[in-house]
Amino acid sequence: MTVAQSRKLLNVISLLGLSFSIGLAIYFYNLGVFSNMSSLQHLVGRSVILGPLVFILIQIIQVIIPIIPGGISLAAGVLIFGPYWGFVYNYLGICIGSLILFGLGRFYGQPLIKHLVSEKVYHKYSGWLENESRFEKLFALAIFFPVAPDDALCLMASLTKMSFKKYALIILLAKPASIFLYSLALLQGGSFLANLLAH
Repeated sequence: MTVAQSRKLLNVISLLGLSFSIGLAIYFYNLGVFSNMSSLQHLVGRSVILGPLVFILIQIIQVIIPIIPGGISLAAGVLIFGPYWGFVYNYLGICIGSLILFGLGRFYGQPLIKHLVSEKVYHKYSGWLENESRFEKLFALAIFFPVAPDDALCLMASLTKMSFKKYALIILLAKPASIFLYSLALLQGGSFLANLLAH
């Protein structure tokens, strides 16, 4: 197989994978799993093995195609599977999705990124790209603390010369704190609102 043929094959595989992800996202959206907690619970609660796999897949898709705020699906994982396994499944889905997102951004470049990232967010963080060593530090902090649009920054990281290995290390090491803090804040906020409404 020539280099040109292998590149064409990779393009076809990438497009098929992206099309499959979009198709699944539409299917899950029509089922109501992105907007209705009971629909999500019903879908992932059917099987001890299949349920977690479906939830991880939903989280992967959610990272690549952000249909709802990621914090909602984070909280859903903890509510459905409990604090420990909810954290594990959230971590796996988000990390896998983030790695795929970087790969897609690196492969397709700026045209894809400008389709997936709003113009406002892109311009807000594009200044970070001017200094690559500074970008790496800011990116690591943004991933560690749940205060910035992680998915958009993951895509923008693919425009830099950052190696996949360094990117993966930042994601794998910094994401646990972000996931834990985000989940805790949402769950505590939900408990507070529930108590408030009960009185």
